[in-house]
Amino acid sequence: MEIENFKQRKDFNCRLETAKSLPDIFEVVKAAVWECQRKSRGGLMLGLANLGNNPGGFFGAFYPVGSNVIVMNKIPLERIKETRLELYKPYAFHVLLHEYLHTLGYMSESGVRQMAHEITKEVFGEEHLATRIAANTAYFFHNLVYPDATWQPDEMNLELVGGFDRGSAGYIG
Repeated sequence: MEIENFKQRKDFNCRLETAKSLPDIFEVVKAAVWECQRKSRGGLMLGLANLGNNPGGFFGAFYPVGSNVIVMNKIPLERIKETRLELYKPYAFHVLLHEYLHTLGYMSESGVRQMAHEITKEVFGEEHLATRIAANTAYFFHNLVYPDATWQPDEMNLELVGGFDRGSAGYIG
Protein backbone atom coordinates (compact mmCIF):
# COMPACT_ATOMS: atom_id res chain seq x y z
CA MET A 1 0.00 0.00 0.00
CA GLU A 2 2.82 2.42 0.86
CA ILE A 3 4.46 1.75 -2.53
CA GLU A 4 1.17 2.62 -4.27
CA ASN A 5 0.94 5.87 -2.30
CA PHE A 6 4.52 6.72 -3.23
CA LYS A 7 3.84 6.06 -6.93
CA GLN A 8 0.63 8.09 -6.80
CA ARG A 9 2.36 11.03 -5.12
CA LYS A 10 5.23 10.89 -7.59
CA ASP A 11 2.73 10.89 -10.49
CA PHE A 12 0.79 13.88 -9.11
CA ASN A 13 4.02 15.75 -8.33
CA CYS A 14 5.24 15.15 -11.88
CA ARG A 15 1.91 16.22 -13.40
CA LEU A 16 1.89 19.48 -11.43
CA GLU A 17 5.56 20.21 -12.13
CA THR A 18 5.10 19.74 -15.89
CA ALA A 19 1.85 21.75 -16.05
CA LYS A 20 2.40 24.77 -18.26
CA SER A 21 -0.88 26.64 -17.78
CA LEU A 22 -3.90 27.05 -15.53
CA PRO A 23 -5.89 24.57 -17.69
CA ASP A 24 -3.07 22.04 -17.19
CA ILE A 25 -3.17 22.61 -13.43
CA PHE A 26 -6.95 22.21 -13.47
CA GLU A 27 -6.58 18.79 -15.11
CA VAL A 28 -4.41 17.78 -12.12
CA VAL A 29 -7.11 19.14 -9.77
CA LYS A 30 -9.82 17.11 -11.47
CA ALA A 31 -7.67 13.96 -11.37
CA ALA A 32 -6.97 14.48 -7.64
CA VAL A 33 -10.66 14.89 -6.82
CA TRP A 34 -11.54 11.84 -8.89
CA GLU A 35 -8.80 9.81 -7.18
CA CYS A 36 -9.92 10.80 -3.68
CA GLN A 37 -13.67 11.46 -3.96
CA ARG A 38 -14.76 9.72 -7.20
CA LYS A 39 -16.63 12.90 -8.17
CA SER A 40 -16.34 15.14 -11.20
CA ARG A 41 -18.07 17.89 -13.07
CA GLY A 42 -17.56 19.12 -16.61
CA GLY A 43 -18.29 22.25 -18.59
CA LEU A 44 -16.52 24.73 -16.31
CA MET A 45 -14.88 27.98 -17.35
CA LEU A 46 -12.18 30.01 -15.64
CA GLY A 47 -12.31 33.78 -15.55
CA LEU A 48 -9.39 35.90 -14.36
CA ALA A 49 -10.17 39.29 -12.89
CA ASN A 50 -8.62 42.00 -10.73
CA LEU A 51 -10.57 41.46 -7.52
CA GLY A 52 -8.49 43.90 -5.51
CA ASN A 53 -5.97 43.58 -2.70
CA ASN A 54 -6.40 43.44 1.06
CA PRO A 55 -3.27 42.83 3.17
CA GLY A 56 -5.34 41.88 6.23
CA GLY A 57 -7.47 39.35 4.41
CA PHE A 58 -7.48 37.29 1.30
CA PHE A 59 -9.68 36.87 -1.75
CA GLY A 60 -8.16 34.33 -4.13
CA ALA A 61 -11.23 33.27 -6.09
CA PHE A 62 -14.95 32.67 -5.94
CA TYR A 63 -17.59 30.46 -7.48
CA PRO A 64 -20.99 32.02 -8.21
CA VAL A 65 -23.30 29.24 -7.04
CA GLY A 66 -25.32 27.73 -9.85
CA SER A 67 -22.96 28.96 -12.56
CA ASN A 68 -20.27 27.18 -14.56
CA VAL A 69 -17.49 29.69 -13.93
CA ILE A 70 -14.71 29.98 -11.39
CA VAL A 71 -13.43 33.55 -11.02
CA MET A 72 -9.80 33.78 -9.90
CA ASN A 73 -8.12 36.94 -8.60
CA LYS A 74 -5.19 37.95 -10.84
CA ILE A 75 -3.51 39.99 -8.07
CA PRO A 76 -2.17 37.04 -6.02
CA LEU A 77 -0.93 35.37 -9.21
CA GLU A 78 1.02 38.54 -10.09
CA ARG A 79 2.34 38.89 -6.53
CA ILE A 80 3.58 35.27 -6.49
CA LYS A 81 5.45 35.84 -9.74
CA GLU A 82 7.20 38.80 -8.08
CA THR A 83 8.02 37.12 -4.75
CA ARG A 84 8.26 33.31 -5.01
CA LEU A 85 7.61 31.85 -8.43
CA GLU A 86 7.86 28.30 -7.03
CA LEU A 87 4.54 28.95 -5.22
CA TYR A 88 2.65 29.63 -8.48
CA LYS A 89 1.59 26.08 -9.37
CA PRO A 90 0.93 24.87 -5.79
CA TYR A 91 -1.08 28.03 -5.09
CA ALA A 92 -3.07 27.76 -8.33
CA PHE A 93 -3.71 24.08 -7.57
CA HIS A 94 -5.00 24.96 -4.11
CA VAL A 95 -7.32 27.75 -5.25
CA LEU A 96 -8.68 25.79 -8.22
CA LEU A 97 -9.22 22.73 -6.01
CA HIS A 98 -11.08 24.78 -3.41
CA GLU A 99 -13.38 26.34 -6.00
CA TYR A 100 -13.84 23.06 -7.91
CA LEU A 101 -15.09 21.46 -4.69
CA HIS A 102 -17.66 24.28 -4.47
CA THR A 103 -18.79 23.50 -8.03
CA LEU A 104 -19.41 19.91 -6.90
CA GLY A 105 -21.95 21.17 -4.37
CA TYR A 106 -19.85 21.54 -1.24
CA MET A 107 -20.77 24.98 0.10
CA SER A 108 -19.37 25.03 3.64
CA GLU A 109 -16.17 27.11 3.58
CA SER A 110 -14.64 25.32 6.55
CA GLY A 111 -15.67 21.94 5.15
CA VAL A 112 -14.17 22.75 1.75
CA ARG A 113 -10.94 23.99 3.35
CA GLN A 114 -10.62 20.75 5.29
CA MET A 115 -11.49 18.60 2.27
CA ALA A 116 -9.00 20.48 0.06
CA HIS A 117 -6.28 19.93 2.66
CA GLU A 118 -7.06 16.20 2.92
CA ILE A 119 -7.10 15.69 -0.87
CA THR A 120 -3.88 17.65 -1.33
CA LYS A 121 -2.13 15.72 1.44
CA GLU A 122 -3.29 12.42 -0.05
CA VAL A 123 -2.06 13.12 -3.59
CA PHE A 124 1.11 15.12 -2.82
CA GLY A 125 2.14 14.21 0.72
CA GLU A 126 2.52 16.29 3.87
CA GLU A 127 5.59 18.33 2.86
CA HIS A 128 4.55 19.47 -0.61
CA LEU A 129 4.06 23.23 -1.00
CA ALA A 130 0.45 22.73 -2.14
CA THR A 131 -0.29 20.80 1.07
CA ARG A 132 1.40 23.45 3.19
CA ILE A 133 -0.65 26.18 1.46
CA ALA A 134 -3.84 24.16 2.04
CA ALA A 135 -2.92 23.68 5.71
CA ASN A 136 -2.15 27.35 6.41
CA THR A 137 -2.81 29.85 3.63
CA ALA A 138 -2.29 32.76 6.05
CA TYR A 139 1.39 31.80 6.41
CA PHE A 140 1.83 32.63 2.71
CA PHE A 141 -0.11 35.94 2.75
CA HIS A 142 3.03 38.04 2.33
CA ASN A 143 3.55 36.27 -1.01
CA LEU A 144 -0.10 36.62 -2.04
CA VAL A 145 -0.97 40.24 -1.27
CA TYR A 146 0.77 43.56 -1.68
CA PRO A 147 1.69 44.94 1.76
CA ASP A 148 0.24 48.27 2.91
CA ALA A 149 -2.08 48.60 -0.08
CA THR A 150 -5.80 48.01 -0.03
CA TRP A 151 -7.86 48.62 -3.12
CA GLN A 152 -10.93 47.44 -4.93
CA PRO A 153 -11.12 47.70 -8.70
CA ASP A 154 -13.45 50.28 -10.24
CA GLU A 155 -14.90 47.59 -12.45
CA MET A 156 -14.43 43.88 -12.85
CA ASN A 157 -13.26 42.86 -16.30
CA LEU A 158 -13.41 39.11 -16.67
CA GLU A 159 -10.82 37.49 -18.94
CA LEU A 160 -11.87 33.94 -19.85
CA VAL A 161 -9.08 31.37 -20.03
CA GLY A 162 -9.29 29.37 -23.24
CA GLY A 163 -9.19 25.57 -23.18
CA PHE A 164 -9.87 25.47 -19.46
CA ASP A 165 -11.98 22.34 -18.92
CA ARG A 166 -10.50 20.22 -21.69
CA GLY A 167 -11.76 16.91 -20.37
CA SER A 168 -15.38 17.88 -21.02
CA ALA A 169 -14.90 19.73 -24.32
CA GLY A 170 -16.51 17.31 -26.73
CA TYR A 171 -18.12 19.93 -28.91
CA ILE A 172 -17.41 23.33 -30.42
CA GLY A 173 -19.86 26.05 -29.37
